[in-house]
Amino acid sequence: MEINAVLAHFQPNYLLRPSPRSSVSSTAVHAPTFLHRSSSQRTRFSPPLFHKIEVSASASYRNVNEANSPFKSAVVLADSYRDGPAQDGSFSGGELQRFGNIELSPSAGVLNYGQGLFEGLKAYRKEDDTILLFRPEENALRMKQGAERMCMPSPTVEQFVEAVKETVLANKRWVPPPGKGSLYIRPLLMGSGAVLGLAPAPEYTFLIYVSPVGNYFKEGVAPINLIVEDKLHRATPGGTGGVKTIGNYAASAAKANGYSDVLYLDCVHKKYMEEVSSCNIFVVKGNVISTPAIKGTILPGITRKSIIDVARSQGFQVEERLVEVEELLDADEVFCTGTAVVVSPVGSITYKAKRVSYGLDGFGAVSQQLYSKLTRLQMGLTEDKMNWTVELN
Repeated sequence: MEINAVLAHFQPNYLLRPSPRSSVSSTAVHAPTFLHRSSSQRTRFSPPLFHKIEVSASASYRNVNEANSPFKSAVVLADSYRDGPAQDGSFSGGELQRFGNIELSPSAGVLNYGQGLFEGLKAYRKEDDTILLFRPEENALRMKQGAERMCMPSPTVEQFVEAVKETVLANKRWVPPPGKGSLYIRPLLMGSGAVLGLAPAPEYTFLIYVSPVGNYFKEGVAPINLIVEDKLHRATPGGTGGVKTIGNYAASAAKANGYSDVLYLDCVHKKYMEEVSSCNIFVVKGNVISTPAIKGTILPGITRKSIIDVARSQGFQVEERLVEVEELLDADEVFCTGTAVVVSPVGSITYKAKRVSYGLDGFGAVSQQLYSKLTRLQMGLTEDKMNWTVELN
């Protein structure tokens, strides 16, 4: 749901592409070269030169370990952003570059072994033209934790947040007017180095690209219809279900028989809800809101975390626990949370050929209250008592 909601509004995007060193023309943004180091050779990389075109920009970070390990990572702002490495393999400062394609070896770790992570967050424009980010440090922490699980280097929280800020400010003109949408921000960390064999990639690229997106609910709320999958499973204990690795979403790209999305169950007991393919799920019964606990197989969604805090501040009792799928049959409301949609009401769930409906006209009372409270905070329409927003001038 989150991915499709964003892609529906995407403009063409181009990232950095390695190319021979060339001169800078008057129609391109100046971008210095970067030193790429491997165990066998040194090659200079220059971003390609593009005419100024009105498309959204991207950012890319690069990190090279000058010691024995040839780790390399990256950033781009395009008006794009890149970073060079320190000797201990950590990230150093970055800079703006143009937006363009990126070239990868056919044996890049991300292409052959799926060594990659991504994040998603948004920037909003206020009436005074101020730009707001929503909890970017949480995305930074999640990527850092995911990188540790995937044996990848990663930028620090401070570097991640600063790269996001630089990218958004470089593309400020693409942030939609207040109430008309947002700027979707996609940080991506991937094993870009060539490796033919199961091992960490010798080079990594961290990049950020952005795209303006419209409001998810443009013509009224359309509740989603879910089907419960009780034979196939999204994640297993001890696996990578709890991090935002790219492989977790590959099997969810296709929708099942016309349903909006798939709700997966745990693989051990096959009766506890885990998550929808691209978002977290909540069940409402009276004043109690229940959601599956984070135990390593469920992504710790940042919108999920925010909705829990907002719900508690509104007087609801929120339980993070094992939630049996049978509880859906007696629920007052069911809703999902994710970056793109924030809160999406569930209109129906089909489980073992039995369909249960909750209301096909839009939000339920609880999901409407939580959606309004959180989105108004994200857009700067109410006071941020949670200290969740970051203001860019």
